[in-house]
Amino acid sequence: MGNTAVTVIGLGEMGRALAGALITAGHPTTVWNRSAAKADELVAHGALRAATVEEAVLASPLTLVCLLDYGASDAVLRPAAGALRGRTLVNLTNGTPAQAREAEAWATGHGASYLDGGIMAVPSTVASSQAFVLYSGQKRHFDAHEETLKALGAAKYLGADAGIAALYDLALLSAMSVMFDGFFHSVAMATSHTESSAAGFTELLVPWLTNMAQVMPAFAADVDSDAEPVLGQGLDVVLASVRNMAQASRDAGVRADYFEQSAAALEKQLAEGLSTYTAPDAVRRLRASD
Repeated sequence: MGNTAVTVIGLGEMGRALAGALITAGHPTTVWNRSAAKADELVAHGALRAATVEEAVLASPLTLVCLLDYGASDAVLRPAAGALRGRTLVNLTNGTPAQAREAEAWATGHGASYLDGGIMAVPSTVASSQAFVLYSGQKRHFDAHEETLKALGAAKYLGADAGIAALYDLALLSAMSVMFDGFFHSVAMATSHTESSAAGFTELLVPWLTNMAQVMPAFAADVDSDAEPVLGQGLDVVLASVRNMAQASRDAGVRADYFEQSAAALEKQLAEGLSTYTAPDAVRRLRASD
């Protein structure tokens, strides 16, 4: 029967990588972008260039959208709503769970099948063993196109709620963002010493973080369990360490906002009678409205 034809709307770096992966996998690929010249290289490799969004959607049973945000995807798709009936729309635009659910309601209201997604890759790793893409929405829509979607990277279905892919996407990105903030903070501290270099310090940091990451599944098990947490540390010990990190940061001329806020939260927990620092307590503290 041949490979499913696919349309890609949005040809930024990521959109071009998605379209390129589909072409390489043998899928007839139609592309559209507001700046038409961004399709030139893809067309040279076999893609078809659509003149309008409506023409692009009508060209394939499956349309992937990868734009800046949901405002951009709404502006592009709404004028072509009539072309969606009977087709599947997969929105890989970064956005919030609420936006994903609203997009699903709008798409299904126009007769389309809808999946929302989150791309866990950078453009250069799309379609590699390092890449995976999160999907949520009705499972029958995912099942119908899973083989095609695998051309982009491992396809991970999360559930029927269209918003869960966006939730996981942003949660994963938040871990990355905080990790990089921590990296820059630690480098700022270490390089305050005249004999230190960022490269030399990072040679120590990477194996340290790699080792520490191995405890995360055990933390996760404690969060999920109703039993007494297996892992814990004295709250007074953790607080003393956080205070030291804050002071050392200030002494090095580095902002200590994060550690100062963390110390205040730990002091509050001590005042409330808690004596042990555990993963479930840490998660609850982050969820607290105050």
